[in-house]
This record gives sequence, structure tokens and C-alpha cells, in this order.
Amino acid sequence: MNGLSKDSATWLEVGEEAAGQRIDNFLLRVCKGVPKSHVYRILRSGEVRVNKGRIGPEYRLNIGDAVRVPPIRVSERPLQALVPAREFAVVFEDEALLVVDKPAGVAVHGGSGVSFGVIEQLRRQRPEARFLELAHRLDRETSGLLILAKKRAALTRLHDMFRDGAIHKRYLALIRGRWQNPMQHVRLPLLKYLTAEGERRVSVSDQGKEAHSIVRLLARWENFSLVEVELKTGRTHQIRVHLAHLGFPLAGDDKYGDFPANRDLARAGLKRMFLHAASLSFSHPLTAREISLRAPLPPELRDFLVRLANAEKRDYGDGSALESL
Repeated sequence: MNGLSKDSATWLEVGEEAAGQRIDNFLLRVCKGVPKSHVYRILRSGEVRVNKGRIGPEYRLNIGDAVRVPPIRVSERPLQALVPAREFAVVFEDEALLVVDKPAGVAVHGGSGVSFGVIEQLRRQRPEARFLELAHRLDRETSGLLILAKKRAALTRLHDMFRDGAIHKRYLALIRGRWQNPMQHVRLPLLKYLTAEGERRVSVSDQGKEAHSIVRLLARWENFSLVEVELKTGRTHQIRVHLAHLGFPLAGDDKYGDFPANRDLARAGLKRMFLHAASLSFSHPLTAREISLRAPLPPELRDFLVRLANAEKRDYGDGSALESL
């Protein structure tokens, strides 16, 4: 448990990596293996002190705060040992940021039936990292650029930038059907809900939240179109639901797609959803330096495009867009 004592109280000094964090979230992080209910119980009881004073769970820490954590006895499971360390392709890294190229099929974090994800594997692979947090999310089936923060100040600023639309994200998607417009703004509100089986889903609904996607046509064949989608908002499953609602489901999408067609695509070699977070551009959250990043199409997607080009005639796009992917 990060050096916490089971027999006597432990005093922890707050460093830069925890400044601004709520005390309850701080305790949940440092008390690995301790049930959440127990963490809140010691908070309510006053056993946790900051600078020798009682605090509530909403208290935000400052650099130099002295946090008293009471002795905690739990039957610990070696959870960390169950998370295999893994290296991911690093696209950008400095003292505040880490941007990796996430492969498809890997969750960004554990939960919902997934034991671990990118964040847990990176923490395991980098045990010396004092702070490492996801700045945003990608669907498990989506590949591409994923931003992580190495400093809390960077994380807070990145969250503000995502909310304000200051981080420009573009995705590549192969859709079924013949997309017509070279560029089209899609503004359809999205509502999250749970299925009868308890699975998370999203639909277009007047009761939903504003969602805005810009779709640009890159290439079109007899039965498929390759599009670039720029996200102006970042709603759950936004690209997948917007395009499926318009009658252009993503190739290989197992939630909103054309399921019989997906089986044919799998036999033809496409065994995953064709959605890739291809580019990011933003100002560095701490230095304001302009950053522009790209992740090339994974081999399995590029190879499928080659097979598609050999099987169907292209009637939009001069090929230059495909060559640059």
C-alpha cells in the first residue's frame, strides 16, 4: 500500500503531483487494495487529518500539506502482479505529457468486466512515475492517439481544453455506403442509456446533449467510403452513432453496425472496427507550445484498404489521401 503502516498512523507530505486533488481521491490512490467504503469511513470518522485538522472528503490538497492516514489492516491481494507491464508506441513525451498510439482491442482503463487497461499497464511499466492519469478516453475498439498527463496541473488544463474545444481531434473511419458530400457538418444531440442487459449505448435524441461532427470524404468505392471525422464535441460513441444514424455504419462496428455485413468483412480480413484516432493538434497545457501529432493507420486497416481498392472501383479521391495515411 505504498508504504502505509498497518500498525501505526502514517504521515504523507503532499507533492506537486497531488496538489489540487480531493482528499478522497488521494486516499483511494494511495490506499491500494482498501475498499472504497473503508476509505470514506475513516474520512467521516475524523481519523484522516490534514495539517493536524479534520477535513471533509471534498477538501483539495495543497503542496506541503501533511496528511495523517490511520493504520489500515486489509487482506491484500497482489492486484498489481495481475497487471502485466506493457510498452505502447510513444508518439510524444515530455515532463508533463505522454501521448501513445493505442492499439485496438485494449481498454484505456479497467472496469466494466475489464481487469486492466492502458493506464494500469503503463503505471506497472513505469513504477517510478509519481503521477500518470488519462486526459481523455478512446473506445476499446478504437486505435490511435491517447493523451496522458504526467502532472496534475497539465491534467487540469487538458480537461479545460477538451471541454472548450481547444484540442482538435480527427479520426479516420471506413463506412458502409456511398457518402456524397465532400464536407458535411453533423449536429445531432446524443443521449446515453442502458440496454436491458445493462450495456451502455447511445442514441440520437432531442433529450440528449449537443454533439457536432465534421465529416470529410477522402475516398469512395462502390460499397464503402473512407472519411475523416473532426470532433467538435467529445460525446460517448459520437462518431459511431452519428454515422450509423445517417445510414452509414462503421465497418466492423459490433454495437451500431451492420451485423451481417460485419461477418462478411471478418471473412474478408477486417476483424475489428475501422475507426482510428489519426491526429491531434493543441497548445501544450503548460508551455503553450503548438503540438501537432499523427498516428499512421495500423497495418490491418491499411491492408484492408488495399484489398478494397483491388476489389472495388474508386470513384472519388485521387489516391493522394490514401498514400498519406
